[in-house]
Amino acid sequence: QLQLVESGGGLVQPGGSLRLSCAVSGFTLDMYAIGWFRQAPGKEREGVSCISTSERRTVYADSVKGRFTISRDDAKDTVYLQMNNLKPEDTAIYFCARRKPDYYNQAYYCDLFVHRYINWGQGTQVTVSS
Repeated sequence: QLQLVESGGGLVQPGGSLRLSCAVSGFTLDMYAIGWFRQAPGKEREGVSCISTSERRTVYADSVKGRFTISRDDAKDTVYLQMNNLKPEDTAIYFCARRKPDYYNQAYYCDLFVHRYINWGQGTQVTVSS
């Protein structure tokens, strides 16, 4: 059964850090780019970061550049999102998802278009508040 399971969320003060994990099963992780997305109450789901496969190319939303770092450990079937200097506006449910196969070579490419991702996890809540 194909699954993506997020963990590591929680309540943190502004300026704090969290590391999210996305554990996958049921498919070969090293064949797919993985994206992190988030959705705040009343807002649309938005892309945060993604990582390609063998070349480990990364993309970040402007709002998180310099603060978040995405990485992957294919041997552990896990993708991580290190979040530093968190701000209240980072409060959201965070999801990971597998990018669907298409004409792009996922060894070099990933993007943050929600509709190009399938097999979403259930999400993990991140709350940044003092």
